[in-house]
Amino acid sequence: MEYKFEIIAFNIESCMAIQEGGADRIELCADPGSGGTTPSFGLIKTAREKVSIDIFPIIRPRGGDFLYSDEEFQIMIKDVLLCKTLECNGVVLGLLKKDGQIDIERTAKLIEAAYPMDVTFHRAFDRCRDPFEALGQLINLGCKRILTSGQELTAPQGAELIAQLVKQSAGRISIMPGSGVRKENIKQLAGITGAHEFHSSLRNDVPGQMEFIHPAFKGSSENLYPVVHADAVAALKGALS
Repeated sequence: MEYKFEIIAFNIESCMAIQEGGADRIELCADPGSGGTTPSFGLIKTAREKVSIDIFPIIRPRGGDFLYSDEEFQIMIKDVLLCKTLECNGVVLGLLKKDGQIDIERTAKLIEAAYPMDVTFHRAFDRCRDPFEALGQLINLGCKRILTSGQELTAPQGAELIAQLVKQSAGRISIMPGSGVRKENIKQLAGITGAHEFHSSLRNDVPGQMEFIHPAFKGSSENLYPVVHADAVAALKGALS
């Protein structure tokens, strides 16, 4: 069985470590505190220069829910086109309507703008009203994969639904478990779900390199820096070898 591994990066150091560790794809994000927003032009461009594995920036103009204004949608279109200009391999996005349905019309426009890049529909899927209806819609729209925790907080908790989605998809779209995927549970998760692609943050918050920290900010989480270590990526892969 051939598996693929996607790891989140919030900085260029992590991008290089993810490649060194043997992952297949980077989901490139900014702002870990909000769950990831669109990274800057400079980060995307530098990542493309530094690594050869696939880079998929997230297209998310802000944190919070996935109901976007007209102005935010125009930002998303522009960011998708920018990613194509920078020779990214794909983008990660997700849009919902107020009633919990997939925003089909806007998603279609983003997929069209992204072509020939791949499009992953992210965990906005886990907030939708009917996952099986949404699955069919995303297949028809031409999405390449769905990132999902099975409409639970973590993929291990949602493994039963993920397995049903994998079966229902019948190879027409990749169902990629994400959230809470670790080396300790990935083998069991693969066995339960039948998924072939896995998404993980492997995030490790470490102290920054500053020698001087103002006394008013000692102990603040702002002093921590989110990184991914190459050996953690290799260990995740090794758990399925």
